[in-house]
Amino acid sequence: MDHITFLVAVVIVTALAFDFTNGFHDTANAMATSIVTGALAPRTAVLISGVLNVVGAFLSTEVAKTVSGGIVDDTLVSPGMIFAGLVGAILWNLLTWLVGLPSSSSHALFGGLIGAVWVGAGSQGVNFEKVVEKVLVPAVASPVVAGVAALLATCLAYRLAYRLTDRALGGSVTKGFRIGQIASASLVSLAHGTNDAQKTMGVITLTLISAGALGHHAGPPLWVIASAGLAIGLGTYLGGRRIIRTMGKGLTEIQSPQGFAAETASTAVILTSAHLGFALSTAQVASGSVLGAGLGRRLAEVRWGVAGRMALAWVVTLPAAALVGGLAAAVAQNGGDLGTAVVALVGAALAASIVVVSRRNPVHAHNVNDAHEVSMRTEPPAKVGTAA
Repeated sequence: MDHITFLVAVVIVTALAFDFTNGFHDTANAMATSIVTGALAPRTAVLISGVLNVVGAFLSTEVAKTVSGGIVDDTLVSPGMIFAGLVGAILWNLLTWLVGLPSSSSHALFGGLIGAVWVGAGSQGVNFEKVVEKVLVPAVASPVVAGVAALLATCLAYRLAYRLTDRALGGSVTKGFRIGQIASASLVSLAHGTNDAQKTMGVITLTLISAGALGHHAGPPLWVIASAGLAIGLGTYLGGRRIIRTMGKGLTEIQSPQGFAAETASTAVILTSAHLGFALSTAQVASGSVLGAGLGRRLAEVRWGVAGRMALAWVVTLPAAALVGGLAAAVAQNGGDLGTAVVALVGAALAASIVVVSRRNPVHAHNVNDAHEVSMRTEPPAKVGTAA
């Protein structure tokens, strides 16, 4: 325990805070379609998702190894750089959550780390070949693969449903698909734990390696796996409804067969990538699946404007987080302990401001399916019993 300095402890706590934001940011990936079709009540959905996120965290560590010993050179990384990268990732997660955009928590994390390490250790600290292989290629391919799979699965689901109900989607078939959605959405949550929880495991492991508490290329200890799983599970349970609204109603109107197809496609892509150690974005996979499911149903409306805004967020996430992480690393590196404290205080103040703004237009279990746009009020909502 001699290697666990105050700064290392702060980095570990900050990493778990990021993991928490990752959880509530990505709840929609697993449960948005099940909630919007009525297969699961919102509170039940997030509880199931949170528990299965924790379980999934224990199933694999391949992605964690990619983060801790792949995209950056662990011999050149310091805990201060990791802290700066995490600040960039958390702020981007909160900002996109505020406006209800399902951007990539994974790319926010990688961008923050890359920017911070680049500023702190130079370009030689970043393994760009691994970034392309393990991050950028999956970022382009995964939503396309998931979308095509969901489109084909949706076409097949409706073909089977129409045959069973004489060309009309009857109540018994709808009920059957809703039951199927409970299983498919649960599998997405399990898969999410095997992929996204591992990213925080990798960051904490990288911190311990940089501090000398673990050997180079070491895997995450059991306590790291458990704490990361619990943090992302708690975040999943407590938040995410702002993005659930966008995912469930923003891209297209989802029916039960589409929801089942989208969730099944997402599960297949995420589990495959976790096995191969690809640190892909589950938000992009889930969004691609929902879009494919929308295209797979005849006469379904696809809102390309919402899809375009989401795609723009995907493109700018990594460089935006890298910019913030780089700036934070520059302040921390040049200012020493005082600079690190300044980064922490500014980051905390900005995060608190975003949370305060979000309360002007809250999204909760009772209104999560009301509309597909998340808008910001300029004034707090009126209290019950007062004039609007």
